[in-house]
Amino acid sequence: MKGVKVQAAVRSPDQRLEAAIGRMLRIGVTLAALVVLSGGALYLLQAHAPVPDYTHFRSSPEEARSIGGTFAGVAKGSPVSIIQLGILLLIATPVVRVALALAGFLVERDWLYTAVGTIVLAILLFSLIHSR
Repeated sequence: MKGVKVQAAVRSPDQRLEAAIGRMLRIGVTLAALVVLSGGALYLLQAHAPVPDYTHFRSSPEEARSIGGTFAGVAKGSPVSIIQLGILLLIATPVVRVALALAGFLVERDWLYTAVGTIVLAILLFSLIHSR
């Protein structure tokens, strides 16, 4: 087999887009899991954590009610806020996947899938922003 050149596998734009989306999904889920794990570890290491009283209903603290509050809690080092940040990252992962696919469709000039992706992304963002 002397002198035979092995040609490198040429990947189509579709294959490159699928690979990029796959990497992004793996990174997003792994990052979210690590953030939740670190928040959970901090929560368990807190020696001063009070025993919850379930006899009376209490609303969640302000930092647990909004995304801005979650970031403020993370800045304070609140383990519950760190766990919430990990959950937000997990929720954001498929939204970023849709945005990445939309960018790929734009690059490929696939107008039908660009339109469908834009509608899906708009619905996702609207539901995240206006949810209660």
